[in-house]
Amino acid sequence: MARPYIPDSGREKITADAQPRCGYCLTSQLITGMPIHLEHILPLAAGGQSDEENLWLACPLCNGDKGIQTQFPDPETGEVVALFDPRQQIRSEHFRWNENGVEILGITSCGRATVVALKLNNESIIRTRRRWVLAGWHPPTS
Repeated sequence: MARPYIPDSGREKITADAQPRCGYCLTSQLITGMPIHLEHILPLAAGGQSDEENLWLACPLCNGDKGIQTQFPDPETGEVVALFDPRQQIRSEHFRWNENGVEILGITSCGRATVVALKLNNESIIRTRRRWVLAGWHPPTS
């Protein structure tokens, strides 16, 4: 199946709105040097469309780990809940940074499920975030 065409003007607007950083982990394209992905919040495979309301930015790690997932069990309750929607939900209501600014903590069922499903605190990114903190680049504001 061919990827749907998304006009440059739409890509530019989404990138400007997202400041260009990942909607899940807030990693900025400016500090990674890696292109950030235009991501379907509701994946095409699950019936999502390529319209502005369903598109946001995601770093390669978050986008890859999210894949076609839209739900995941809350590790605290076991209840299957919807993953965080960076376009519709307010990040600070679902996540916060730990005291040293390197781990993302889920503070709601949705936040906790998203942290686990997208592996927002994998060992590699934790090591990298520690370096970013030392450089004064991290944690980003929500």
